[in-house]
Amino acid sequence: MTDVKTYRSYRGLPTLAGLASIEDAAKPGLSVEACVARLKRYHYAFMRLHEIFTARITAEPIYELKTAFAHHAYLCAEHVAALRQRIGEMREPPLGLEEVPHEALAIFFDEILAAPTTAALLLGLYEKALPALDAALQRHMLDTNPLTDAPSNRVLRFARLELGDMIDFGRRAIECLVADKAFADHREWLAHLNGLLAQSGAIDGAARALIGEKPGRRFSATAYVYDRVPNRDERFQDVWNQGVNAESFLYNPELPAKPKTLMMLYKRLREIDVPEMMASIIAETKGKTWDYYRDMSRQLWDEARHAMMGEVGFVALGVDWTKARITVNWSHRLNTECTPIERHAVLYFIEQGLMTKTGKRYEWEVGVESGIPLIATIQDYDWADEVLHAQLGRLWYIPVIGEWKKALEYGDQCWSRILSNWQAVKDQGLTQHANWWPDIYVQACQAWGEKPDAAALAFSETYEGARADLKGVTGSA
Repeated sequence: MTDVKTYRSYRGLPTLAGLASIEDAAKPGLSVEACVARLKRYHYAFMRLHEIFTARITAEPIYELKTAFAHHAYLCAEHVAALRQRIGEMREPPLGLEEVPHEALAIFFDEILAAPTTAALLLGLYEKALPALDAALQRHMLDTNPLTDAPSNRVLRFARLELGDMIDFGRRAIECLVADKAFADHREWLAHLNGLLAQSGAIDGAARALIGEKPGRRFSATAYVYDRVPNRDERFQDVWNQGVNAESFLYNPELPAKPKTLMMLYKRLREIDVPEMMASIIAETKGKTWDYYRDMSRQLWDEARHAMMGEVGFVALGVDWTKARITVNWSHRLNTECTPIERHAVLYFIEQGLMTKTGKRYEWEVGVESGIPLIATIQDYDWADEVLHAQLGRLWYIPVIGEWKKALEYGDQCWSRILSNWQAVKDQGLTQHANWWPDIYVQACQAWGEKPDAAALAFSETYEGARADLKGVTGSA
């Protein structure tokens, strides 16, 4: 006679495809109904976290947090998609995925979204929300049957892996940015968040929900309003400066490849304005399918990666990137002067321009010609990403306008509306459009042990009356 304790597989091989022991799999675990109820709450949590990370990118001044929020928003978007697919596999038509599972849980996320300071936001996200969600996923994997619910466990296992990375980043960020006083100032609010979780029965709803007073609001007593004005930390100096036309330098056949790599790194780091702008499109565009938000979040994250590629490239070449003037002009004007669809139109128009033979392929060729392997790698992957982004534009932007030619013309028109405020920002005293290029180039030449090229060093063309696209620089379409 055999039972779950004495059963032996053939020659002691791992049982059940390595998922679990027979003994563990013989326990009933969660019913499909109970499993789906929990999965829906994880879905809601990841969806709200995606909303919060995205909404706070633009106005957050600290560059490292902007890029981290871009990454974490994208990860959350992917986990929302995975959970939607899993729930749809489990006898659940209609899925009811847009329903709020509990009022207190909704207020919990509202409170974090409305956090008035970076310190409060970090505490709410990384001390409370993400750990609570991770604990819920861990509890699910312990409660469910490891064989019958193996597909859910796979989704949750990957989610926990990336949640762990996010939580680790957040804890380190809190150590760096949140002083003891800020902890003390927010202790009561953090306790309030704990109370909201208790009232909701925890993220997964598995705990006994506290019945009592109606869930209260603190920060979210005043409804959160998305802030579309980009903000930068103190390392970003002279952010209205349009004194160096990087594209004109890059596409000048008379100039050598090696200094052109510095202009490409400048262009990469300047791309921090794209997630600042794309976050506004995502935050202000409602009612799309989740595939739209996932794809747009992927592109937003890619653009943040591109900015970090520029950062890495400058540091690797021994150049202080803060001496370059990383402008905020493009994202600020698009966010404050254009509608979401107009912003998307400009984005698509730019992407199409980068698909020509003088676009991303050319930048990669310059990277290879420069003899600097890191630059070639950066431009290789930048090019691959932009091909994907052009495809996403065709998928999500063109159908809104109608057809390709009209969509392209509309993007050109929208960008032309904000062609140049070169003189206006100078007249307002916001910048003198100083030529920062010689300082950057000399730094690099010193690191290379080379004498600056005279023509490259003398470059002084500005963006006055011009915009940063190939059409404006070369006169070609």
